[in-house]
Amino acid sequence: MKDIRGSLRHLPRARAPWYWPILRKEFRWTIKPSPGPHPLRRCIPLGIIIRDILGYTSSMREARRVLSEGKVEIDGKIVKDYKYPVGLMDVVHIKPTKEYFRVMPHPQKFLWLHPIDEKEAEFKLCRIENKTMVKGGHLQLNFHDGRNYLIRLANPMDPVEDVYKTLDTVKLAVPRQEILDHVKLEKGVLVYIIDGTHVGTIGRVEEIKQVFKRRKAAVIVADKNGGKKATILDYVFAIGKDKPLISLPEW
Repeated sequence: MKDIRGSLRHLPRARAPWYWPILRKEFRWTIKPSPGPHPLRRCIPLGIIIRDILGYTSSMREARRVLSEGKVEIDGKIVKDYKYPVGLMDVVHIKPTKEYFRVMPHPQKFLWLHPIDEKEAEFKLCRIENKTMVKGGHLQLNFHDGRNYLIRLANPMDPVEDVYKTLDTVKLAVPRQEILDHVKLEKGVLVYIIDGTHVGTIGRVEEIKQVFKRRKAAVIVADKNGGKKATILDYVFAIGKDKPLISLPEW
């Protein structure tokens, strides 16, 4: 998917991501997401979720009013910005209706909302995009949704606490941000394909063949029907070892 650019304040509907459920020729402009945890090509503005996906309002004016009243939470925190970029694995809570949704990859719609229960809404899965050393010799994990998590090392020369690797997944409690579990991205784990031709596919990693960069390593994923999908490591998201850490949709 190519980068999508618009003006500084507005986004032409014709150039909006194809998976946004909006009418392309109804008006000229649509919402341009605010700078935030997810890039434009991998997010849906909160206003579009309220108006076009969930259908709680008939206009953006009404959606903005609902949000201004603090009726919607993202990852356990109230969000009032109708331009807020909601993306992969985010947990959306509609307070008046007590509904919870997780943003998941979809084979036709790219990103969509999967209903979950209140217990599951207490955590989300985050992929480690990179690791950096910070002041004091401690380790910082940088996640796919813009979050950072500090791993304090007793001895930076012997970092026994560093069991994490780039592209691994952590189960993170929200909003208190505490790591509950860790899944290494390796052969045999359950994964979600989050981009490319086979987006939305759920299966197990059968083979990883790395030649140069790890993110570009070739991966073979076997789905539940026995089919095999080829993609790259950067397009897979580990979701569990023997069983998934999250409930999965039936699409």
